[in-house]
Amino acid sequence: MDMVESKAGAIACMMLSLFFLGTFPALLTLVERRGRLPQHTYLDYSITNFLAAVIIALTLGEIGKRSQDSPNFIQQLSQDNLPSVMFAMAGGVALSIGNLLAQYAWAFVGLSVTKVISCSIVVVIGTTVNYFLDDKINKAEILFPGVACFLVAAFLGSVVHSSNMADNKVKLKSSSADSEQSMETKISLILNMVEPTNLESAAYSSRKAKAGTADFLVQLENRRSIKVFGKSTLIGLCLTLFSGVILNVVLFYRPMLNLPKTSFKEYLNDWNGRGWALLAGVLCGFGNGLEFMGGQAAGYAASASVQALPLVSTFWGIVLFGEYHRSSRKTYMLLVSTLVMFTVAVGALMASSGHRHRHRHQARTATF
Repeated sequence: MDMVESKAGAIACMMLSLFFLGTFPALLTLVERRGRLPQHTYLDYSITNFLAAVIIALTLGEIGKRSQDSPNFIQQLSQDNLPSVMFAMAGGVALSIGNLLAQYAWAFVGLSVTKVISCSIVVVIGTTVNYFLDDKINKAEILFPGVACFLVAAFLGSVVHSSNMADNKVKLKSSSADSEQSMETKISLILNMVEPTNLESAAYSSRKAKAGTADFLVQLENRRSIKVFGKSTLIGLCLTLFSGVILNVVLFYRPMLNLPKTSFKEYLNDWNGRGWALLAGVLCGFGNGLEFMGGQAAGYAASASVQALPLVSTFWGIVLFGEYHRSSRKTYMLLVSTLVMFTVAVGALMASSGHRHRHRHQARTATF
C-alpha cells in the first residue's frame, strides 16, 4: 500500500485533513438550520462517509509494492488479523456515535464551542494513548505541553459559551421593549409551533433579521429542526462530552428532544439539503483517511493536531451562521484567547512529530 514517509508529506496530509474535518460539521449544521431532520441528514452523511473509506482502501490501499511485510488492502482481507479488524471496527463505532451526538450538540451549544470542547477531549485521551502505543515516536517534551494547551482551550471554550449565552439573554430582554409583542410571547409561539396571526407578528416573521440580533435568534429557532429555546444548554454540553448508524435508525422511530417521528419512506423523499449532507460525509471520510496517512510518517499522537479543526469550524460559524455577531467585548476576547490557544497547541503537536522507519510500521498497515 502507499505510505507517506516524509515529514513534509505528513504535515501536508494533516493540513488538508484539518480543512476537511473542520468543514463537514458546518455543512451538517447548515442543513439542520434549514429545517431538515437530523436523522435524515446523518443517514446521508453515513452513506458517503462509508463510500469514501472504501474508495481510499481500494485506491491508496492498493498503490505501491506488495510484500509479506507490507501487504496491500486486498491481501490483508485474507490474512488472519482479526484483533486489528475488531479494534478498527470498535473505533469506527465510537466515531459514528460521537458524530451522531455532536450533531445535536451543535444546535444547543453552537458549532464553534462544541468542536472546541469535543476536540480537546479527543486530543487529551487519544494523544496520550497513541504516544505509548506508537513506540513513543513523538517528542514528549513538546507533545504534552501541546496537550495541556488543548485542555486550556477546552476550558476557555466553555467560558466563551457561557458569556455568549449571557449576551443573547440581554439581546432578547432588550428587544421586548422595542416591540408591541413581547419576546417571551414570540418565543412561546415558536415553542408551541403556532403561527402568529396578528399583523405585527406576520411582519416580524417575514423580514430578514441581521445576524446577532434578537430577531435573528428567534427567526433561526422558528426555522431549524432542533428547537433549543426553553431547554437547558446543559443538554448540549453533555452531548458534547460523549460526542452510529444503527442508533440513528432507532432515532427514526424514537426521536429525542421532541423531534417528530419519521420513516425510511419519508427519508427517501426528503431531498431538502441532501447534497450538502452527502458532501459532508465525503469530506469526513477523506479527512479521516488523510489524518491516518499523516500519522503513518509523523506519529499518530502528532496527527491529532488535526483536532484543531475548531479553527476552521469557528470561521464557518462566524461567516455562515452569524455566531458571535454583536456579542460583548468580553466574549470576543475569550473567543480570541481560545483560538490562540488552539493555534499554539496544534503547533506544538506538529513540532513533536518524529520520523517513522518503515520496518517499525509493519503491524499498523492493517488498519486500512
